[in-house]
Amino acid sequence: MSLPPAVLAERREAFRALHGSGCFLLPNPWDAGSARWMAAQGFVALATTSSGAAWARGLPDGGMSLDDTLAHVTEIAAATALPVNVDFGDGQGAGPAEVEAACARCFAAGAAALSVEDADEGDTRNLYPLEVAAARLRAARRAADAAPGRGILVGRAECFLTGHPDALAESIRRVVAYAEAGADVLYVPGISTREEIAAVVRAVAPKPVNLLVGRPIGLTLSEIAALGVRRVSVGGALAGVAWGALSRAVAGLQEGRFDALGARLPGAELNCLFGR
Repeated sequence: MSLPPAVLAERREAFRALHGSGCFLLPNPWDAGSARWMAAQGFVALATTSSGAAWARGLPDGGMSLDDTLAHVTEIAAATALPVNVDFGDGQGAGPAEVEAACARCFAAGAAALSVEDADEGDTRNLYPLEVAAARLRAARRAADAAPGRGILVGRAECFLTGHPDALAESIRRVVAYAEAGADVLYVPGISTREEIAAVVRAVAPKPVNLLVGRPIGLTLSEIAALGVRRVSVGGALAGVAWGALSRAVAGLQEGRFDALGARLPGAELNCLFGR
């Protein structure tokens, strides 16, 4: 069941305010339980992960339908009182009209913000031509503007993840265009060095930048903040950590050992959290 428009408007306004200064962590839960656990740790907002959500359903990243994705958004948004940023693939539409309609449904399902990538959802993950990608973002902007409290739009340049030969320069060219097309936040997954991060931040300033840290990159949160990044997300990394722990525990069971089970969170602790 979707949240009331007034509640969604309040969350969007609160989420927008978080981008005004400083740098905040945006962890990525993959189901209602992980969302509630992360909220209880004191985070100020959450983001979905398409990969983590798909893996929890026994699917590969990108394997969820639009209806399944919207049901997942509804689930995560209802799990806590925190604003939710939705990983919305390429906007879930064949063209701008379909992107606008899908984004409108995502905002209605509970998204405070959503990101639109500039690579298609096919097996080969090809970048859209820049003018096509910008048109898709403008369509998403119309949906965001129509949402109560005005939804937040994140423009993503997928150049690093699709193997573009001049990934940084092309990413900067694209995020500058996406800022002009109406993106509130810019996002270049794959950048990891001080030089790359600073270059993207400079290119779109004063608009905020999201940094993906899916693995150790040799920088602390305070060092990332000093580069001008406004928010840091981890994508499917936490879901991957959970699957890694499961894999190691099961490997121990198969060898007749039970020592990995000692790392579990006590059931009483989880019951106390989820019983609130």
